[in-house]
Amino acid sequence: MSNILQNGSEMMKMDDLVKRRRVDYNVQREVMDELTVDELAEKTDTRSSLSDKIKESVRCSGPRVKSCFLSCVPVLSWLPRYPLRENAFGDVVSGISVGIMHLPQGMAYALLAAVPAVFGLYSSFYPILIYFIFGSSKHISVGTYAVMSVMIGAVTERMAPDSNFMILGNDTNNNDTNNSLIVDIATRDMERVKVAAAATFLSGVFQLLLGMVQFGFVVTYLSEPLVRGYTTAASIHVIVSQLKYTFGISPHRYSGPLSLIYTVLEVCSLLGHTNIGTLVVSIVTIVCLIGAKELNSCLARKIPVPIPVELIAIIIATVVSWQVDLKTEYGVEIVGRIPSGLQAPVLPEFSMMGSIIGDAFALAVVGYGIAISLGRTFALKYGYKVDSNQELVALGLCNTVGGFFQCFAVSCSMSRSMVQVSTGGKSQVAGAVSAVVMLVILLKIGELFEDLPKAVLAAIIYVNLQGMMKQFGDIPVLWRKNKVDMLVWLMTLILTILLNPDLGLAASIAFSMLTVIFRTQLPRYSLLGQVPGTDIYRPIEDYSQVTQIPEVVIFRSSVTLYFANAEMYTENLYEKTGVDVAKLLTQKKKLEAKRLRKEKKERKRAKKEAKKRAKEMGNAAEFSDIEEKDEVAVVAVPELDPTPDPTSDPALPKVIILDLSPVNFLDTVGVKTLQNIHRDFGDAGMQVLLSGCQTCVIESLEKGEFFSDKVTKMILFSSVHDAVLHCQAEILSKNMSEMRF
Repeated sequence: MSNILQNGSEMMKMDDLVKRRRVDYNVQREVMDELTVDELAEKTDTRSSLSDKIKESVRCSGPRVKSCFLSCVPVLSWLPRYPLRENAFGDVVSGISVGIMHLPQGMAYALLAAVPAVFGLYSSFYPILIYFIFGSSKHISVGTYAVMSVMIGAVTERMAPDSNFMILGNDTNNNDTNNSLIVDIATRDMERVKVAAAATFLSGVFQLLLGMVQFGFVVTYLSEPLVRGYTTAASIHVIVSQLKYTFGISPHRYSGPLSLIYTVLEVCSLLGHTNIGTLVVSIVTIVCLIGAKELNSCLARKIPVPIPVELIAIIIATVVSWQVDLKTEYGVEIVGRIPSGLQAPVLPEFSMMGSIIGDAFALAVVGYGIAISLGRTFALKYGYKVDSNQELVALGLCNTVGGFFQCFAVSCSMSRSMVQVSTGGKSQVAGAVSAVVMLVILLKIGELFEDLPKAVLAAIIYVNLQGMMKQFGDIPVLWRKNKVDMLVWLMTLILTILLNPDLGLAASIAFSMLTVIFRTQLPRYSLLGQVPGTDIYRPIEDYSQVTQIPEVVIFRSSVTLYFANAEMYTENLYEKTGVDVAKLLTQKKKLEAKRLRKEKKERKRAKKEAKKRAKEMGNAAEFSDIEEKDEVAVVAVPELDPTPDPTSDPALPKVIILDLSPVNFLDTVGVKTLQNIHRDFGDAGMQVLLSGCQTCVIESLEKGEFFSDKVTKMILFSSVHDAVLHCQAEILSKNMSEMRF
């Protein structure tokens, strides 16, 4: 008796607690409903006063115009507050150091873009000034970049191949007087410059449009493994494109998928025609640059400014080439004429933009992705914010304006940015100083490097790419951390190598998004148990100290529930709970059919007996009354079936709690899946409760007509623990009723 009273008191306490929690939840729902009504009313008012809203949005006030203007031209907001004493010296030193780096890199990357070297110098001047005015990052160095240059080179060589510029000329290597076909280099280079400028201009237009429509979030689709795998593959394209300058050979230009493979095969076939002088220059330059850079790394802490090894290399190589006359004596190809001064702006060739629109969009996305990734890295390190949409606008202006001055597409360089930071650069004043250095080079110094061998520029490219080649070390790291990210890295590398940088980027993004879909289709399903003495619930398979609630199963999926994984959600629910609902319902239907057959058989037997008795008594009038009484008796007191009901198995759970806290949206298939689960388990004699539903999920359930007269919102609980308390109270109440009976 005392146990019954004790259990009764516990049941009353638990029931009160559940009621309080349910009241709190219902109050929250009423508040949310009221807020929803208020929001709807507000939306209605908004629609009614739409004209006033439009007038307010287009109204120009002084503060609004000022704020908009300063956000579009960031230099006006930070330059008046520039701390001259603290930052000036570091920015000047940094700007000079980076400007010196621009000279060899600009000329080298012009080779990648398949345009004359001077246009690499132009691309290292105009975009820097534009970014100084409109950029929001303080530390990145905008200018020529290897990946962008090789993408431009693919466009220029496809649109203006050597075969389009063959002319008759004297073959100096042949003693015969017969004329042979040679390439008109001047005309070809002029056409390639037009193609590069048009592609650059169009990519800048794309970036401006994306920035104006606040499309900066596009970079979120470029994950770090994708970017690193892409830049590694692009570096391989860069290396292969420079092999002709290293060996002094002239392989045929291939385009389209597998062009890299074809180029490597042809280079291998032409190794027998290698120019020994060119090869010696390349090997000596590579060895000296690697040794000098290692020395620079060792002396990094002892000297304030790194040694400009690339500048020293091109100066020495130019002097040696001039003194020895490498072009005439050994057939070493040199840079050639570098005009002094600046060129007047020229309108891009709009007629060819229809043929390069896909390449231009790829340039826009890749350039922005690299710049914003590096910009955010420095912003996080030094505690300021980079506006992703303003970066799109700034880069768009760099490329759009650069297109008029015959520049090729730019982005930011990791090596130059690191030098800018390490030498004391604190703002984009360093970029402005480097632009001044480039202006001096263009006006006076550039023409001095006309005798520079192209093999030296190729060697500079190889050495600068060693950092990207080190990214192959990402593979074992990602294997340990996340195998899906490693797969994205490898597939990006393979696709970019096989399909070229433009198509490779699109295919890599598509593959990366497919992995997201597959992850949602392969979630983790778990049964939860309670950490003793707490309201914390953890997966049973991961935590040995948790305990499963008797007669209650708590099921959770690690991802949201929608059409792609709805079927797997149901299958794993059946598997984890150990309940084969279809089998239970089939057995239940068989038992019901068996019971009905027995009842029908009893009726027939009763009819026969009644008829027999009536016959014996000779009173046919009583037959119908007796038959009716017998039938009522048979229906009212059927024969007990010794076969037990399968749904009454004590091993089966009584309640299924679905933890929907990871679900952030529900589509119509998800709502229908929950409806089917609630109906099937209900038919099998089990109760289904929903916990942790977000407001948007409840709204989806309401719109999907999940709730009805039979299914009310009383099955919703704000947490798993609330649902468990409710279940325990009901089970205890049922047990108490059975004990009283």
